[in-house]
Amino acid sequence: MDLTTSPEPGELADATELHRYAEALLVNLAAEGSPPELPPGVTDVPDYWLGPAVEALVLILSGRDALEPLALAAQLDERRTALFLCLALAVCGHGDRIHASWLGTAFGELAEDAPVTSGQRALWLAAARGAYGPVGKIFVLRKLDAVAVPPQDDQWLRALVSDVPAASGDSGVPGFSSPSGDSGLPAETAPPPPSLEPVPELAAVPEIQRSILASAQLRRLRERCEAITTSRAPGQISEVATGNIWPEAEPLAVLRSLVGQGGPEGPLSSLSAHLLHDVRPEADPHLAALALHVAAPAVKAAAESLLELVRQEPPDEVTVPVLSYQIKLRPEGPDQASMAAAEQRIVAECVPRRGRPWLAYVLLVLAVVVFGVGFVTSLPLAVVGLAVGAFGGFRLWQHRTQEHADVRFVQSRAGQLAEEAEKAVWALHEYARESHERARAAEEDLTELTRLLRRGPRAA
Repeated sequence: MDLTTSPEPGELADATELHRYAEALLVNLAAEGSPPELPPGVTDVPDYWLGPAVEALVLILSGRDALEPLALAAQLDERRTALFLCLALAVCGHGDRIHASWLGTAFGELAEDAPVTSGQRALWLAAARGAYGPVGKIFVLRKLDAVAVPPQDDQWLRALVSDVPAASGDSGVPGFSSPSGDSGLPAETAPPPPSLEPVPELAAVPEIQRSILASAQLRRLRERCEAITTSRAPGQISEVATGNIWPEAEPLAVLRSLVGQGGPEGPLSSLSAHLLHDVRPEADPHLAALALHVAAPAVKAAAESLLELVRQEPPDEVTVPVLSYQIKLRPEGPDQASMAAAEQRIVAECVPRRGRPWLAYVLLVLAVVVFGVGFVTSLPLAVVGLAVGAFGGFRLWQHRTQEHADVRFVQSRAGQLAEEAEKAVWALHEYARESHERARAAEEDLTELTRLLRRGPRAA
């Protein structure tokens, strides 16, 4: 049962003044940190826990003994009383005045297969922001640690890293879509390493791409965990303490619901959904520190998987487009069969089909005939024969020139293909040497990441 459930309408028939005072009390606590004056008889509502709870809160804030109203409120509804006092004292900046047992009573138990209630989340937020001091944070951490988080879930990896695009899927937190996938790697491409810059097509080879992306992912994961665990941002508890109201709406919303002024309950989320929400890059650093502490085994397992991808040896044989032709590359050089097939495609695609120069041959034969007849009968006819022969010779020369140009183009294109293929082979050799350095850097990233996770939630 959610602790924030309001009493039945009949139960509050004579509690209107109490509700008004409780609402004014919340406003004053959040804005000034002090309660308004308690009118006589306003808390005298029979069999209703809120009256003695409000009276106890006012007495606690004034430094007076509140044992009698506390006992009565706890007798009527112990859990709501504890939740009301814990949240009200936190909002006004006096969370250090709560009794340790109140937190346990108000918080209850967490379970992965049960939604986190609004009251539990509100206490979680208040404790993360330091409202109850180190003891409150330790209490929440123990509650979170008691629930096992799936260590093989790659959603932790995707939630922690900012530049991983989200896929369809609902994390259970309103307004938050959790990424999903089966690789744990970012869907975008990472910049190619220096060894592959001359031939960026090699970076698209699946085996090489996985290693490059895993290395970049592990580095970004380390940086994100470092940012969380080394944060020194102070917790903003209340306007009284810092000049800022609560950035989250949950604590005050839960209090309003407890005093009968809240609306209907919103959708509740699972524990994992809240934790995934809290480790996002834009999340509050105090919440992120607690969530990362709980998710540490899963994050470490994901980092180890990334390291295994980085450690994989470069492929012995790859097929990449070279000048738009698929060439198989090996350490000893480009595959000759694929090179020959590419050269045949160059001839087929770049050299137009040319027939024999029949027109030139016909013109030359005609020129001989006309010239012979003209030489015997008429000199002008012989000149015409010479002109026809010259035109036929020009056509034949033009055809031969085009054929020679085609041969030179094919030879140039084939030479360029061979040069680019050799360049790609040398890039593969450089990548193989560079991969050892990248593996060592990835091992250092994992070592540092493990050290950061062992430090615990320092930001908390």
